[in-house]
Amino acid sequence: MALRADDLIDRRRLRRKLTFWRVAAIGIVALGVIALSTWFYGDDFTGSAVDHIAKVKIEGTITEDEELIKRLETIRQSSKVKGVILSIDSPGGTTVGGESIYEEVRKLAGDKPVVAEVGTLAASAGYMIASAADHIVARKTSIVGSIGVLIQYPDVSGLMDKLGVKLEEVKSSPLKASPSPFKPTNDDERAMVRKLILDSYDWFVGIVAERRKMTREQALALADGSIFTGRQGVANGLIDAVGGETEAVDWLATKGVDAKLKVVEWKNTERRGGFLFSKAMAQTIGSALGLPAYSGDVIHELGADRLFLDGLVSVWHP
Repeated sequence: MALRADDLIDRRRLRRKLTFWRVAAIGIVALGVIALSTWFYGDDFTGSAVDHIAKVKIEGTITEDEELIKRLETIRQSSKVKGVILSIDSPGGTTVGGESIYEEVRKLAGDKPVVAEVGTLAASAGYMIASAADHIVARKTSIVGSIGVLIQYPDVSGLMDKLGVKLEEVKSSPLKASPSPFKPTNDDERAMVRKLILDSYDWFVGIVAERRKMTREQALALADGSIFTGRQGVANGLIDAVGGETEAVDWLATKGVDAKLKVVEWKNTERRGGFLFSKAMAQTIGSALGLPAYSGDVIHELGADRLFLDGLVSVWHP
């Protein structure tokens, strides 16, 4: 019996050792696969170990985006990045969000040539960011423009009357917390808001005139909220050429960037928004709705993120 007990103990020890080495082997293989993937498929990861052209996608509703700004700064500091393509497909967003990204792109353009490649749409704050690039290309049927600023707020006072709900408030001054969705806006409140709008609009028109080498009068003529196709954009001086990535790379070549360099997308590697707004959650909902796996962020695709914009916005359709 003693021998059999010893045999059992030895077998258990052997199993533990085998389990340990199996786990270790799996870990080593996994690390090897990651290393090989990084080496052979650098475009699936942030950055690259060889000289390349960095591509950054700016899509959807624009808000203040610390991750994107950090990514652009990392690209600026990378000695391996020889040129940058901003791939823009956005209806706009908050004015502050557009301003912060615009300033970061201008900083980046101080060290590396930057070209904007417009997809379906670069309107309002989307066009603001595109104008920060040194060169803009867009498809013939792309939409650009919608230069302007707005602020919108609901008036639910009629609904409150129907429900028998009254608002009582004590304010330090008449314009405090105005405009309010709980009562109609008066002339003084509208005048205050208009001053905000016109000040930001003046700044927006100024950067368009500066970046597109127009007179202020020329910029103002285009800044009435109108949108333009890519072909119209070329004619009006809002973009430089019709085309896509190939034309963007060709322009970079005129700035000394080797056109044979690989275009590598620098992606957002941070998880943002928690599970409710995560890509995994979006794909789960999409599958339940019968949407394809590549349908992306459901909330983003439906445009519901625009419902939560606050403050001054530069957006084609809020």
